[in-house]
This record gives sequence, C-alpha cells and structure tokens, in this order.
Amino acid sequence: MLNRRHLRVKVLQSLYAYQQSERKDIKSFEKSLIQSVDKVDEMYIWMLSLINEVVQYADIDAVGRANKHLPTEADLKPNLKILGNTFITSLNKNKTYLAGIKKYKVLWDFDPELTKSLFATLKNSPDYAAYLAKTDDDVHSDKDIIKFIFKKVILKSSLAEQVFEDKFIYWPVDRDVLQALIAKTFKNFAYAEPEKNKLADVVVNWDDDREFIINLFQQTIRYDASFQEMITAKTQNWEPERIAQMDTLLMKLALAEFMYFPSIPVKVSINEYLEISKEFSTPKSNSFINGILDKILSELKSEGRIRKTGRGLME
Repeated sequence: MLNRRHLRVKVLQSLYAYQQSERKDIKSFEKSLIQSVDKVDEMYIWMLSLINEVVQYADIDAVGRANKHLPTEADLKPNLKILGNTFITSLNKNKTYLAGIKKYKVLWDFDPELTKSLFATLKNSPDYAAYLAKTDDDVHSDKDIIKFIFKKVILKSSLAEQVFEDKFIYWPVDRDVLQALIAKTFKNFAYAEPEKNKLADVVVNWDDDREFIINLFQQTIRYDASFQEMITAKTQNWEPERIAQMDTLLMKLALAEFMYFPSIPVKVSINEYLEISKEFSTPKSNSFINGILDKILSELKSEGRIRKTGRGLME
C-alpha cells in the first residue's frame, strides 16, 4: 500500500517536475500528482493480469504440443492442473480485478513473446514440476506456485522489467510498493469462496491522503520564496550550485509540514525526509539536510512559528 512516505515521494516528484517546467500551471501538475497515485493501481492490475496470462498460457502451450508433427504421449496428455488453480480461479471472479482490467484496458497482445518466455521459464523449473506432481493441494499450496511465478519468474525476467519500465515512468520507485500490494493480495486470498477474497487497497483512506498530497504540493509552492530565504540564511558558507536541488526541495517540503501541517509531529517530518533523501539525493545529503533543518527549526520555535495540535504535539 502507498503509505505517507510513498505519498511524500509522489509530491517530491511532482514538485521537481513543476520546477523544471517553463509552464507553471499548478492545476495541471496537481492533476498529474493525483494520476501518479492512480498509476500505482494501474500497475498493480497489469501485474495481476500478467500472472494470470502466464497461467493461461499453459492451455496455449498444450495446443501447440498436441499439434507437433510427432507428438509424444506427454504432448498429447499434458498436465493442465494449473488452469484450475484456486488463486487464479478466484482472481478471475473478483469484481474489482475485472473492473480494473476494463478501466485500464489491459491486453497483453502487444507483446506475445513475453508471456511465452515467462511460461517457458515456469515450465522448466523444478518448482513447477513439484506442483504438478502434488496431489493434496489446498488454498495455500495453490498460492505457493503463484508466488513463485511472481517472485522467481516475472520479477527475475529482464523482458518483463523492460515492459513495466516502458509503461510506467515511476516503475523503479513504485516497484517496492507493487511487491507489497501483491504480497497483501496473497494474504487476502485465503478463502476457498471467491467472494471472500479481496484485492489490496492501494491507499487506505484516499480522501485524507488526497487532501494531504494536494495541500503539501500547494503550500510548498505558495511559500517557496520564504522557505528559500530560510535555507539561504543557514547556508551562507555554501556556494548555491553546490547544494543539490533535491536537497532544497526536501527541505522546503519539510518546512511546509513544520509550519502548515499542525497534526504532523516535527520529528515525523524530519525522519521521513531524511529517509527519502537516502534514496533520492547524494550520500552526504542526509547529514546536510538534518543540520540545516535543525537550525531553522530552532529559530522557528524561538519565534513561536511552530504551532502543533493534537497528534502533532508528540515528540
């Protein structure tokens, strides 16, 4: 699921794009920000669909084997047990999944070699042979082979990696979120009755999260000049070109939360942006950002400009 850190990253990406753009149309960037969250849901549905496609390819493979010039007995009597896999059966009856397939117009016919390649990897694996030989299957063992398809076949495939990179601009960043969503789906699909199995929620409370990311984006832009003054005052010994742009954006986002998000504790904001800096900025950014924010925060507190309420008062 997309937690608040992931959502902060989405705002950071949109803020960076906004600053790089010559067209300062805030509304269009807000729309793109919302769409970037929906793209995670789209990516999730596409991945579930690809897992399904790999399983369904067993039937195509069986037809091809039967039509060989000199088919063997194994070719004429293939083990198609996976087509009755309870996870896949349940997925194909899931209304949310089917609605997602329709919404995002999911079709894999643009790259038929991908599914063929993935099924070939599956078919030649010892895990698949063991699955076909097993006779006492249940919901859990059926999920095990689907987990194998996802983790050891699809995620290990350079072809699949390229397809998702081409289709989803933030794939390298959102990949971890996707894995968490699929893991949650495996946990949720614990029942033999399909109607009891639910897809994972990309966001838990979209109304609150939507308000959070839009407000954070708006406030950071609205007070950009004053935030820049605060940062400049504490970095006078640094040449401006030596300060990474991403560091500046992260500090501005943190300042927006310090001053205009009363329910978010200061310590939470600092920790979140320091963690984000480890992934999106330079190796030295963490200590640099921490030092500058600490100085600004001390000054803001002494001036009474930090006003926290409720949960925001927690230290």
